[in-house]
Amino acid sequence: MDLPNSVLRRLAPREDDAGQELLKLLKDPFQGQLAAASLFSALGISLGFTAFIAICFSFVRPYNQAIYAPKLKHADEKHAPPPIGKKPWSWVTPLAKTNEAALMQQIGMDATIFLRFIRMCRNMFLVLALIGIGILLPVNLIKSVKKYGDGPPTDWTIQITPRDVYGEAQWAQVVVAWIFNVVIMVFLWFNYTKVLQLRRQYFESEEYQNSLHSRTLMLYDLPKQSRSDEGIARIIDQVVPNSSFARTAVARNVKDLPDLIDEHSHAVRKLEKILAKYLRNPDKLPPARPQCKPSKKDRAVDTYPKGQKLDAIEYYTQRIRDLEVEIKEVRASVDKRGTMPYGFASYTDIAETHSIAHACGKKKKKTQGATVTLAPRPGDIIWRNMPLSSATRSRRRWINNFWIAILTFLWVGPNAMIAIFLVNLNNLGKVWPAFRRSMDANQIFWGMVQGILSPSLMSLVYLVLPIIFRRLSIQAGDQTKTGRERHVMAKMYSFFIFNNLIVFSFFSTIWTFVSAVVQNTSEGKNAWDAIRTAKIADAIFLAFCNNSIFWVTYLLQRQLGAAIDLTQIWPLVHAFFLKKFSSPTPRKLIELTAPPPFEYASYYNYFLFYSTVTLCFAGIQPLVLLATAMYFCIDSYLKKYLILYRFVTKTESGGLFWRVLFNRFVLATILSNLVVMLTCWVRGVGTLTQFYAVIPLPFIMIGFKVYCRRAFDTKIRYYSTQNPGKMQEAVLQKENRLRSEKLSSRFGHPALYKPLITPMVHSKAQNLLPSVYRGRLTDGREAGAGDLVSVSGYSDMYALDAMQGGRPGKSANNVPGFEYVSESRMDFEYYKNRAEFTEQHGGGEMYGRPGTPVSVDEFSDRSLSRPASPLSGRSTPFSPGVPPRRMMTGMSDTSYSGGRPAAAPGYDQSARGRHPLYSQDNGSASGLVRHAAGVPVSHPSYARDGSVDRGRSSPGLVSGITSPPVGPGPSVGALGGGPRGYSGLAQNEDVESPDVDPTRYSYFRGGNRPVRPPGEGW
Repeated sequence: MDLPNSVLRRLAPREDDAGQELLKLLKDPFQGQLAAASLFSALGISLGFTAFIAICFSFVRPYNQAIYAPKLKHADEKHAPPPIGKKPWSWVTPLAKTNEAALMQQIGMDATIFLRFIRMCRNMFLVLALIGIGILLPVNLIKSVKKYGDGPPTDWTIQITPRDVYGEAQWAQVVVAWIFNVVIMVFLWFNYTKVLQLRRQYFESEEYQNSLHSRTLMLYDLPKQSRSDEGIARIIDQVVPNSSFARTAVARNVKDLPDLIDEHSHAVRKLEKILAKYLRNPDKLPPARPQCKPSKKDRAVDTYPKGQKLDAIEYYTQRIRDLEVEIKEVRASVDKRGTMPYGFASYTDIAETHSIAHACGKKKKKTQGATVTLAPRPGDIIWRNMPLSSATRSRRRWINNFWIAILTFLWVGPNAMIAIFLVNLNNLGKVWPAFRRSMDANQIFWGMVQGILSPSLMSLVYLVLPIIFRRLSIQAGDQTKTGRERHVMAKMYSFFIFNNLIVFSFFSTIWTFVSAVVQNTSEGKNAWDAIRTAKIADAIFLAFCNNSIFWVTYLLQRQLGAAIDLTQIWPLVHAFFLKKFSSPTPRKLIELTAPPPFEYASYYNYFLFYSTVTLCFAGIQPLVLLATAMYFCIDSYLKKYLILYRFVTKTESGGLFWRVLFNRFVLATILSNLVVMLTCWVRGVGTLTQFYAVIPLPFIMIGFKVYCRRAFDTKIRYYSTQNPGKMQEAVLQKENRLRSEKLSSRFGHPALYKPLITPMVHSKAQNLLPSVYRGRLTDGREAGAGDLVSVSGYSDMYALDAMQGGRPGKSANNVPGFEYVSESRMDFEYYKNRAEFTEQHGGGEMYGRPGTPVSVDEFSDRSLSRPASPLSGRSTPFSPGVPPRRMMTGMSDTSYSGGRPAAAPGYDQSARGRHPLYSQDNGSASGLVRHAAGVPVSHPSYARDGSVDRGRSSPGLVSGITSPPVGPGPSVGALGGGPRGYSGLAQNEDVESPDVDPTRYSYFRGGNRPVRPPGEGW
């Protein structure tokens, strides 16, 4: 039906008005803000909810230690945080009493630097707030123009800004800017010296002195003629000809071995999910068996019928078996392949190693095109990027920067809409009449919404940004994980500054400027004259002043975010829904109880962004200084609790984040100086004397940065910079030790020694699994039985991953290749010494053992005879449900009580103190039994149904001595559990002598030699 003309005439102006209104909003989106209401609502809600959340946390914390204090349970005595009582306020006392010296031992260097950075920001902004509010706020309030003509008086939130302050009063901006720069430089210099002291303590620490990476060099971009052990030594000799003897090792080409292991892990986890869902209720199985499509990476994918789904359990079982056989073959032939353009060189003396690295770093040109640096920790290396050439890395970085730039510019549009409509809800009312009527009727309510909605939405949107940036950086060619995190932080900081500060603040100004220039040029005016008449500087300054109150509310909301972070609501909700409404695998449930890694890149980026915004708006809106100081005062304690009791450092860099933080803080100070220069240009005296008085400040900050780099960076980076030629006398004394120890590096590619994970199944499905599994019930180890492959070459590994065949016995109801986990053992406590779990949760250092890669079968021990396992039919050194008795990672032959390992001979048990035999509960706190032999563990007998028979046990290793009963734990299938493959391919290496010191180089080889395969020579 056609509408009457009168109706059309009434509608047309409304549409035109809406369009014109949108154009006006694009020019000036910050008119008519509910400034005072949003400020007070943000302050009240932030402080009120923060206090409420903190009180709730205090009462909930004692009953949820698995979420709020997992490190109390899992860390060893050396790394364990201070104990906390059960009282609601007990968590506050350790935060005040724990000093930095203790933090170094408990949480590591990176976490200590993080807490120092927060304290620096807290103290700095408290001082700056005192100065800014004490000087700028009264000057602006007194000298500002309160009213223009017959117009309404300006809001008090605008009167405290310099928007309406003219002339000589702007000298206050100049004076405060100089004072701010001096205060910032003092704090940065003081903390630089403290970081230097912490680094020297880190160098002198026992862990660093005994680590292999501390005296190892990494060389990459090796030319073809130098890709050998001798070639590496010659490159170093060209730079430092007087250096001592070094053990060198060039990398070997592992080709597709890492991809195969990744596919194997993916297949195992996929099978675990399928079984967990299918066997969720063993008493009532689903009528249909799970089905799946074959993996696209499966080489046999073409052999399956196209478009037809397969039995998921049978497919992934066979897929795992095929991958393990292929991995075995590739590992056996790895020493026959070519070398790679990187390698390592190890020395006996840390000082000499660092001095050589310093000497190589001073060379402007690379030696034969190769780069020589200090080696990172083995777990820190991104192995897939090590073979990349310099040109490839450069190209990948360019591509990564290109995509980040695209993402940055694509976000301008949504960011502008947030700046226009959410920062000022009046703008939304101008284009939405119904909303306008509601807002007029409920001014207080919508003022509260405006103070909360926009900052909260911005925070939620940027939660996904770290994930995106990290995935982009993985492909950029970074060689270390910690270096990648530093680059992620730098890229995120640039993104935040451009989009959240510059575009968010100046989009309306830029739009007005461009539209004015276009309009003037269309009228025939000269383009340059159009640009001059647009007065871009005045427009930017007004935009700064008009939207400054938003940043106060935004920073006030950060306190609420810090309190929510303390409560760990998301982990609680995630764990609840995972257990109640899904079918989590045993592996997933175990990982939920582990201390999560701390996201340094994200938190550092937020702190730097808050600091930059505050410094830029300090001269415009002094209240931002108070809001930021309040935030850091609260978060400095909340983050300290989380780092002490919940989070762990996934990969320790030794405090190398500091330089990136320092450089960004210097940049933030320079940006704040530019804002002061803009204020003096627009509102200063006509002679621009105030403007010229601020010009030296950016150059002073640049000079300060150069001074700190020359004064501190070399000492922070290197343990010693002494000329290696002068150290020969000290080095020669250690030469015999080096040769006698037969130094070997553990910087081999993880694919060479990484244990293959075993599918985990809930023990309640143990008896049902044989009827569910329709594949063959053999273990698939007939081929190559008895073969023992010795892989020599890269990393000087011995008996690398010797995959022996054989057919272990199995109980009537067990299926080979599965590890059964009981409900009581689905806890990280029983698996924290397994690389497959600790890899994502802080490594092995904090759990009472050195972080050495496991290159042996953790369950083999040829030095002692064992009674046959009821499940495997072969000698085994452990009881089901108990961690392995013998480790190549710093633990000698151990005994267990209650599932905890005893100390290795010669190991200072007082440093651990977490073993029940040495706890105060057993009356042995004095260490009287420190050097006593551990109690052997007897093996429980098993019934035919796989359950533990408490009434019988196998004899102990020592007559008359039996261990306490071990509860039902992660019982094992025919493979014996642990880090083994599904098809039962053993992963053995010779075990060192019990008296070997794990801190010595020879610990990783001992005097043992691999067993020679029959009919083969060495």
